[in-house]
Amino acid sequence: MDMRDTTVFITGANRGLGLAFARAALARGARKVYASARDPSKVTLAGVVPVKLDVTHPEDAAAAALACGDVTLLVNNAGIASTGGFLREESVDEARRLFETNFFGMLHVSRAFAPVLARNGGGAIVNVLSVSTWISGALSVYGASKSAAWALTNGLRLELAERGTQVLALHAGFIDTDLTQGIDGPKSSPDDIVRATLDGLEAGASEVLADDISRAVHAGLTASPPMYLHPRQ
Repeated sequence: MDMRDTTVFITGANRGLGLAFARAALARGARKVYASARDPSKVTLAGVVPVKLDVTHPEDAAAAALACGDVTLLVNNAGIASTGGFLREESVDEARRLFETNFFGMLHVSRAFAPVLARNGGGAIVNVLSVSTWISGALSVYGASKSAAWALTNGLRLELAERGTQVLALHAGFIDTDLTQGIDGPKSSPDDIVRATLDGLEAGASEVLADDISRAVHAGLTASPPMYLHPRQ
């Protein structure tokens, strides 16, 4: 996909990685950029069109798709995170909360916009995933929601192939945004992650490993023993 003259719809675009996607889309010549957020008044980037969208509400997704019928690129960026494993007292409620946004939210928006993309020639979907898709540890419950989102991404790729829709999975480790403020460890620049993603999109890729940690973990999946059996080592 050539970013020039595209019409882009980004979820969670008021801050962090979503905001970086919006800036980069404008810089690469997008014709229009819709920047969605639960509170569109928080979208302050010049040159974008603010849109109200809570991805956990399918009626919001349907309304956005109806109002933004010229979209050719959907970026499913909206997501939430938490730390902790499965055996905590609060883990079940936490899992439901994470899945509502990270899996079902992505599903609602993808279902709503798939016909729009098809009508506009196929277009593309970028789904923001995580290195936690593949390994457990301090982010086990969050990782489960991203693993489900990866399965969704791979399924969408198969279902939308006949419509000519490119579906790209973005994997990355910690990104330096407010979502990771309380987490220690190396973090990538949002601009670097977005640059790698859009380069991959323009090259026709189905998957982008956007930083060193995602490339290392991906390579480790076929090690003996595989990395997901000893993620802390």
